Amino acid sequence: MKNTLKNWVVTPISKFVQIESFGGILLFIATIVALIWANSPLAESYHAIWHYEVGFEFGNFKLSKTLIHWINDGLMAVFFFVIGLEIKREILMGELNTIRKASLPIFAALGGVFVPIGIFMFLNKDPETFRGWGIPMATDIAFSLAVLQILGNRVPLALKIFLTAFAIVDDLVAVLAIAIFYSSSIDWMLILYSLVPLTIMFILSRRQYFSKFIYAILGCSVWFLFLKSGIHPTISGVIVALSIPIHQKMELASNIYQLEGIANKLFKISKGSSPILSRKQIYLIDDIQEWTSKVQSPLQYSEHVLHGWVAYFIIPLFALANAGISFSSDAELNLDLAWHIAIALIVGKCIGVVSFSYLGLKLRLADLPGNIKFPHLLGTGFLAGIGFTMSIFVTNLAFENSAIFADSSKVGILAGSFIAGLIGYIILRLSKPVEDE
Repeated sequence: MKNTLKNWVVTPISKFVQIESFGGILLFIATIVALIWANSPLAESYHAIWHYEVGFEFGNFKLSKTLIHWINDGLMAVFFFVIGLEIKREILMGELNTIRKASLPIFAALGGVFVPIGIFMFLNKDPETFRGWGIPMATDIAFSLAVLQILGNRVPLALKIFLTAFAIVDDLVAVLAIAIFYSSSIDWMLILYSLVPLTIMFILSRRQYFSKFIYAILGCSVWFLFLKSGIHPTISGVIVALSIPIHQKMELASNIYQLEGIANKLFKISKGSSPILSRKQIYLIDDIQEWTSKVQSPLQYSEHVLHGWVAYFIIPLFALANAGISFSSDAELNLDLAWHIAIALIVGKCIGVVSFSYLGLKLRLADLPGNIKFPHLLGTGFLAGIGFTMSIFVTNLAFENSAIFADSSKVGILAGSFIAGLIGYIILRLSKPVEDE
């Protein structure tokens, strides 16, 4: 039981934190580069490269988009696919697999979503900027975990697990908001067509069959149909992820003897130092690869393969393409909109996370892990105000036809995220170091 818990929960969380924390550093670097580039003498090249048309055609079929659209609609679908994998894993095997374990992250996430939205709506008096209500609802897990990683043993591992779990719930709410409120002119016939490949994938999942090539083809067809239907294509990534089977074809523990037998045979015939393998050696290595594919969880395998690409390439590239805001004297900005978003992130997130967590504890519907104290919860509430990646993504959807509102929102996101992250860091830095139980 302990080994199962370690394999499915503790080890993935530890690796997740390491990947996300370094990904947060790359994200920060990409943001700084984008800001410097967009405000340098080379600013024209910054905007030109992201609006360069890229596409392909076969006969009468043509698909062409600007580079920034390929990033936001295409590569970000992979990001949402990984989010979907994380959601499914946490619900089935992780920190959200029981009501008691999931209660505190769910309370914290709901508070961290609805309070910032409420504050933004209260402050905002301009009907033209009302669509920005969803911008401050999301937490950037890469940046926030990077801050926790810098703090070292001043924060317990349980706090990192709590932040990860509630950020996943936060992402789920954000995905639903994007699908429901930030999609328009939906072609429902194309949505019906997308049910065909989706149904095939879920049937294959039910039969515990997984082929990355078949799933890739079916997943791309779902993405394309969503792209043309009016629902943002990144939502297809989450739905496709839910169809990935989680169970292995055979259990590791009860079949480890097979690997031992293959390894022993390979050891007996591999005492030479020849760089060329014999045919028998190649066959045995093929047997090892086949055995490995059978004992790996398709969901865990997919998450493992893609997580590095998302954290180290896709998200930094997204930041590089979207964070380049011009601060020249003639740049037009709606400072009211920027401040409303910043305040919602700084104040709203903290109040929402802390107050809803306190409510869950007082109602005895949730438990606070023993080595997490109030200063940890307060500091994490401020770290939740780091709303970079998903906030900018929602900004692009909310104000796709207004560069002024979009840039103003990004200024608010950058300012609010920086201040919230700094306050959260200071609170946690001043807290007493703890030892994990």
